[in-house]
Amino acid sequence: MRMKLNKSSQLALVSAAGFLAATLVTACSQLTQSLTVDFVYVATSQAAGPNAYGEIDVFEIDSESGHMRPIPSSPFPSAGRDPVAEAVSADNEDLFVANQDDNTIVQFVIGTDGKLYPFNTVNTPGIFPLALAANKANLFVVDTYQPLPICSTADPCSGSIAVYPLSTATGSTPVTLGSPAVNPAVSASYWPISLAGKADILTPTAVNVLASGSYVYVTAYDTSATPSAGYVFGFAVGSSGTLTALPGSPYAAGTHPSAVASDPGSAYVYVTDYAKGDVFGFSVTSTGSLSPLTSGIGGTNAFQTGAQPSAIVSDPAYPYIYVANSLDATVSAYSMSNGALTSLGTYQTGLQPVAIGIDPSTSHFLYTANFLGNTVSGFELSPSAGTLVETQFSPYGTNSQPTAVAAIPHKGTGAGVTP
Repeated sequence: MRMKLNKSSQLALVSAAGFLAATLVTACSQLTQSLTVDFVYVATSQAAGPNAYGEIDVFEIDSESGHMRPIPSSPFPSAGRDPVAEAVSADNEDLFVANQDDNTIVQFVIGTDGKLYPFNTVNTPGIFPLALAANKANLFVVDTYQPLPICSTADPCSGSIAVYPLSTATGSTPVTLGSPAVNPAVSASYWPISLAGKADILTPTAVNVLASGSYVYVTAYDTSATPSAGYVFGFAVGSSGTLTALPGSPYAAGTHPSAVASDPGSAYVYVTDYAKGDVFGFSVTSTGSLSPLTSGIGGTNAFQTGAQPSAIVSDPAYPYIYVANSLDATVSAYSMSNGALTSLGTYQTGLQPVAIGIDPSTSHFLYTANFLGNTVSGFELSPSAGTLVETQFSPYGTNSQPTAVAAIPHKGTGAGVTP
């Protein structure tokens, strides 16, 4: 026998079913949010059309499985062409993105749900920005070439670094980018990455500011020398963002340095050599200058990596260093003791990893942006051993040609992660 319902009874059932569905959706949403430990931002450089913006894929990391899933509304426009670098403000409320083809830095305010909201855009002093680093006081921007009319793509010269002071966020007003600090030696808002008294053309590759905020380091290589020569330029950071070259700077660093990182205690600096397949270790002296370690291969400061290392990260909580090897499509893991690196193994990633990061909430998950694979690889990190295990369903799809990664904690505190 089939029971017939009147219209009011049908409406009551529909209403009850709708309420149940809404309750389940809300419960699932709250459960998903409660399991989210971090939001990860992956810049992707290739978009359709010659003037199209790049994009930023946003993932949330599951605290139990490490699974990375896109958040609703992802991806977001990068508000510029060819985004190549990212940095997070010290309060984890803002994401800075360098758009290389536009010579711009775009500041995004980060919502509590991880979504991005464009807030401010500034032009860099030089041409083709390629690397960013941030701390509480400053945003450091490295450009491929010094400003026009000094340099151009037709008449290239060495690169430069600029410093944008950052204000403290107050209430509903986010961190604000101030006018870049002025270098009195050139009466302009940049510091050349060049060899004094020489016309050699140096190409910068990466930047790192110590956790202490006192010193900043820029890697570069000399393409006019045969064979090419690599350097680390060191600067003391003044209270107004002005830079002063450190004693002995620049420091020799192989032939083609590609990335730079420092340990959480600001005691050591590590530089990868893209051409040699090494990572060079330095101790930081009391003046900020760099002294080569002697615990590496043959008593040198070199420690072997995979082929064409392109990115490096130091675990903010544990004594481990990780290097992304672009040609091998691997991550090399190391333990760190008194600056010396000991290999812990090699782990497969997606094709051509070019950026690497560690989650800032727990220091328990690691990820790489894989340029040719159009993916991001995820790993679970063992706090006791430093070894890696690939996370559930890794690698995860991104938009075309990912170039950089950065992350913030979900409803927590911690340091932002930079490529």
